[in-house]
Amino acid sequence: MTFTHPKAHALVRGHAMPTQNRDASVAAPVIHTAVPQGHGVVESRDFKIRARDVKVFYGDKQALFDVNLDIPAKSVTAFIGPSGCGKSTFLRCINRMNDTIPSARVLGSIEIDGADVNAKSVDPVVLRSRVGMVFQKPNPFPKTIFENVAYGPKIHGLATRKDELESIVESSLKKAGLWNEVADRLHQPGTGLSGGQQQRLVIARAIAVSPEVILMDEPCSALDPIATAKIEELIDELRSQFCIVIVTHSMAQAARVSQKTAFFHLGKLVESGPTEEMFTNPRDSRTQDYITGRFG
Repeated sequence: MTFTHPKAHALVRGHAMPTQNRDASVAAPVIHTAVPQGHGVVESRDFKIRARDVKVFYGDKQALFDVNLDIPAKSVTAFIGPSGCGKSTFLRCINRMNDTIPSARVLGSIEIDGADVNAKSVDPVVLRSRVGMVFQKPNPFPKTIFENVAYGPKIHGLATRKDELESIVESSLKKAGLWNEVADRLHQPGTGLSGGQQQRLVIARAIAVSPEVILMDEPCSALDPIATAKIEELIDELRSQFCIVIVTHSMAQAARVSQKTAFFHLGKLVESGPTEEMFTNPRDSRTQDYITGRFG
């Protein structure tokens, strides 16, 4: 994966470091890990994202402490934990969204396919086209449905002809499970869709630029149960094509959609591992207390 402007220098690649993850030892051989029924098998041979000793400060206040985490490719990883625990802060580190906060300072290493996202040669705009993001509240542009999806491919030069753009828009809306609902009104405002449809439109917009990673920060928190179910079905379908990282307050949602789960508490990564093991046999008592509802 390349995050630089075509004229920029090659990215700096870091050295391997020891991990503190439950499944850190599986980097070389393939280990088939049990996951919730219907989720298939997770192959832990390749990790898309590797974070080492990540610390985040907002001014003098430290929000994250020495986070070490490996995130596998083509699967769903869920970040869970109580409000203010640092899970969204860490998510925003992956595509450098914290750069938009003047007081934020990020230390440590985050690599995608071995490339350091914080290297000086990295163009954040290019990075964010490769690492898409979906926020809590649907945020379609004040444009038509077609223009919402076509915007990214246009500005990144992925399509030069009208037929190419139309093909990208149709393909993205189909992947987002929205095409059949909007095919006859592509030139109507995206803001006129229902909340659940708007969120799927935003997902279509994100995948239109062919990212390799999709970050989702509580994408269902503002949706009703029916819309939430559709988004979860979509996430399960998309995981065969993308590395997906989702922040959620719902334990049930994490169990349904993810293959790996990471539990954050008070700015620290307490533990991570295969979702089924995390929910049935957590190693840390804090994880046990959180998933059983004793705090959070």
